[in-house]
Amino acid sequence: MEKISISLDDYSANKIYPGALFLYGTYKQDGTPNFGLFTWFSYCWDSELGVMASVGSGKLTIDRIRATKIFSANLVTESLLPLADFLGNNPGYASDKMDIPIEIERGAVLDVPVLKNSPWVFELEVDQSIPLSGNEIFICKIRNVLVAKELTDESKSAGERLASISPVVWIGEGPYFSINSIPLGEAGNWKDLHKKETL
Repeated sequence: MEKISISLDDYSANKIYPGALFLYGTYKQDGTPNFGLFTWFSYCWDSELGVMASVGSGKLTIDRIRATKIFSANLVTESLLPLADFLGNNPGYASDKMDIPIEIERGAVLDVPVLKNSPWVFELEVDQSIPLSGNEIFICKIRNVLVAKELTDESKSAGERLASISPVVWIGEGPYFSINSIPLGEAGNWKDLHKKETL
């Protein structure tokens, strides 16, 4: 496989990185909810499982997370994608952004807005933050996870549970993509590969 170096400008190095879509939910100062669309979301470990979430500058979401230190991260599914795309491509500071039909409830542990139809929602509290050039990385404690009941059914395979919610990913450009839930082999199947021929 021949490789070439690519430009590091304009997020080029982030292309072809499938990131799950999340809608981050915060409350505005007047108590009304706001949701922003993000993919820079991952996990970390510091005596317990935590979340790392990066948010760009100039967004209402980053301002509200800085002010309240709490937010929700709502997994985007195919059925939620039209709403997510709308919320992600209209600025939070637009007064009419949330003037749309949307089912919202409060978190079970934190005072954060939660999308009723998202099947997997983190309630997050900022533990540490790392300021960048206007952006910020929030390292968060997971205070609660709200999960669709059917996703706890251990009689179904991981692939069946994944297929039932159809999460959406984005690679940093172009269209959104669905996740192919066809299993490729169990974790650990290739742990002895080094004992065999080089691939």
